[in-house]
Amino acid sequence: MSPLEYPIRRFQPTLVAFMCLVALGIYAFVNVPREEDPYFKISAFIISVILPGADPIDIERLVAKPLEDRLAELDDVKSIETSVVDNVAVVVIEFEAFTDAEKKYDEVQRETNALRPSLPGEIARLEIRKFSPALVNTVQFALVSATATYRELEDLARALKDKLKTVEGVRTAESWAYPFRELRIEVDLRRMAELNLTPGVLVDVLKSENSNLPAGTLDLGSRSFTLKTSGSYESLDQVRDTVVASRNGAITRVRDIGKVFWADQPWNYIGRFNGERAVFVTANQKDGFNILKVRDRIATAVAEFEEQVPGRIKLEWGFDQSRNVAHRLNRLSLDLAIAIGLVSITLLPLGVRAAGIVMVTIPLALSFGLASIFFMGFSLNQLTIAGFVLALGLLVDDSIVVVENISRHLRMGYSRAEAALKGTQQIVHAILGCTATLLFAFLPLTVLPATAGKFIRVLPLTVISTILGSLLIALFIIPFIASRVLQPTGGSQGNQVLQRLMGLIERWYRPALEYCLARPRSTAIVAIGGSLIATLLLVPVVGSSLFPKSNSPMFLVKIETPTGSSLAATDTALRFAEEKVAAMPEVKSFFSNLGHGNPKIYYNHLPREDAANYAELFVQLREYSTRGTPKKLDILRQQLNEYPNARISVDEFVNGPPITAPIAVRIVGPDLSSLQTLSREIEKLIRKIPGTRDVDNPLRVSRTNLRLVVDRQKANQLGVPTEVFDQAVRLSVAGIEVGKYKETDGEQYAIVVRTPVGNRPDLSVLDEIRVPSRSGNSLPLSQLARLEFETAPTRIQRFGRERSVTIDADVIGNMNTAKVTANVVRELDRFPWPRGYHYVLGGEAESGTESFSGVGTAAIVALFGIFAVLVIEFGSFKSTLIVLTVVPIGLVGGF
Repeated sequence: MSPLEYPIRRFQPTLVAFMCLVALGIYAFVNVPREEDPYFKISAFIISVILPGADPIDIERLVAKPLEDRLAELDDVKSIETSVVDNVAVVVIEFEAFTDAEKKYDEVQRETNALRPSLPGEIARLEIRKFSPALVNTVQFALVSATATYRELEDLARALKDKLKTVEGVRTAESWAYPFRELRIEVDLRRMAELNLTPGVLVDVLKSENSNLPAGTLDLGSRSFTLKTSGSYESLDQVRDTVVASRNGAITRVRDIGKVFWADQPWNYIGRFNGERAVFVTANQKDGFNILKVRDRIATAVAEFEEQVPGRIKLEWGFDQSRNVAHRLNRLSLDLAIAIGLVSITLLPLGVRAAGIVMVTIPLALSFGLASIFFMGFSLNQLTIAGFVLALGLLVDDSIVVVENISRHLRMGYSRAEAALKGTQQIVHAILGCTATLLFAFLPLTVLPATAGKFIRVLPLTVISTILGSLLIALFIIPFIASRVLQPTGGSQGNQVLQRLMGLIERWYRPALEYCLARPRSTAIVAIGGSLIATLLLVPVVGSSLFPKSNSPMFLVKIETPTGSSLAATDTALRFAEEKVAAMPEVKSFFSNLGHGNPKIYYNHLPREDAANYAELFVQLREYSTRGTPKKLDILRQQLNEYPNARISVDEFVNGPPITAPIAVRIVGPDLSSLQTLSREIEKLIRKIPGTRDVDNPLRVSRTNLRLVVDRQKANQLGVPTEVFDQAVRLSVAGIEVGKYKETDGEQYAIVVRTPVGNRPDLSVLDEIRVPSRSGNSLPLSQLARLEFETAPTRIQRFGRERSVTIDADVIGNMNTAKVTANVVRELDRFPWPRGYHYVLGGEAESGTESFSGVGTAAIVALFGIFAVLVIEFGSFKSTLIVLTVVPIGLVGGF
């Protein structure tokens, strides 16, 4: 008994297999994790270093270069990029895609920790973060109030954060957009000078008294006990009573030279929700959990928490990623219903029973595909859903052919069992060949290298699994059902629908076919040539890009004022953007972030660190229209471009690996001044190229810094060491962190020593600074130093351990990104580059090269595989080439 005959003759095992497949599909559908984006690990890490009071040149020399040199010694490093601004250095290191992300994280952490003692001691924070798509916030809340204090909002935000952490499926939660508290010690420099106490001594004493070193363990009888020493500060009075000096029997405590109290750190991140003052709380989901179920648990926890929120504070659920997932799942259900409807209409000529048999293929094949991705460890996300939608148009082909051939044998007079067996056996090779060509077409996508390959791999695997399922169903399940259900209809000519269809074919299609067959050469030339010409004409109309837009109902408005702008100046630009966005009827809500990027809400979105000249709006729409929304956003861009002295861009979310812009040109060279000159020329060059917009040059505008020039000879004569001078200035302007204070709830706050000035010191603070001398006197700063203005770089970028500057540009509407990039490259190649300077292309061009660098061999293998299958199928090269002519004709349908 042949394999094809077995399910027809032995229906019991076939029926059991049928029910098992249904049960497997239901089990997979219920238990498969649901996420918006596929989970995959990336061997890329972000090292953020904050060195308060340092300019970009100092941070580059003291922090960035040592870190780069140390990390470059690791194996399999793909790239190192660094961005340095005032106070902050961000080093991004990426390893080859084949490396183990966890192992590389350990290596980066080990090397960074080994380097830490040689870095400046004034570093306030050194943080290593994984770049993981899984660390995307699935919810973002806003606590909104115009009257509540930030202390009240902070306490509520921390409480909500802790509440969300207890929810099953939540990985972690964070609170944002409020000034962090600090334990401030405000000292009187004049009084310290009278006591002959320098800032350095005070700082050292406080650090020493707040240290908490474990003494070890002691055995007592049969038990071991951990021995604790004095430990860190536990109350403000302990800080006030700290002895900082003792001379001639007189003890000087902190309370004798200053005050100790709670205060807010300087403003660097302000949030608003729909234009109202707010703080934010976010949470992200653990891997392998169903986002819809986690969302329901979060909703329950939030409902309980909302009972303790005062009436003057509103808790707004501003962002919910599960809505996008639910929308995509609903779309899949709609596509499934449409597919079943179209199949039923298409198969009416074969009869209602035949149509019903074929429609069984759709849920069964989807069940097979869903079970396959579930057991392979994938989730139900936007790419698996796209794979299922794509497969819907392919999975019924085999079953249609089988059912039609069985129906034909029934009309020829065979019994149902014989018709099912002979009808299937007659076309089994054709079905296998057709399915094999489809599988070969998708195989190259499974071996794409780099990050893009990891991201997109689940899509072809979904299609391949579903098509394989449809093949098995068409060869074994469909013949079994047909042998039990199908009946001959309409005699040898079929039913009335089929007869009418054949009449139309005879009347219209047959003459056209005979006409074409009589002129084979002309027909081939017109069909193939016309298809190619139509395709070429349609490409500019449709447009192209390597990674398509996500079509999610949300976007970002990024605002950047000139470097050196105050937070207030940036806020003015932000409020202008808020006004324009709020006027759009399509807008549902928006988060405003002043001085910081919005928390991460998309897998390739990299939030910006603290910057006084940066703001960001995260806008959510009521719905996304592929036709209407891009036009509305273009209108918004035009309105925002009216604002002077700020770069305001509207960015839609795009699939694929993270890139700063579709077009990015890195200019590499040693000298900052030359890089700035070249960057301005290249910026003008790119602006002139048709199709570019939102051209950004970080070195377009120079900045001016204030520099204190110390009269060293005079300072030495008056007994003021340079170190004491620097510490006095630092205390007065930025303050010096001397440790952490741990509250009873476990939260830690910085202990900062500074002089009595406002949160945002201005130029007048320099007039109040007095510097202690060895003689016990305090001298005004103006007696020892003078102010000078100097030109300084706004930002220092480094690529491949060399200085660089990156010019970014977006592409207008449906313009062909590849074509615009080619025009940019042509102009760059014509540009007279000075010796020692060159450009490196980034953006989509770089990402595309990386993503498809290894796919050429796989594509060739797939092409030869398809060719071999067709040759085996037809036994003739000529027939194979004739079949392959459908490829250029099919391109027209694709556009």
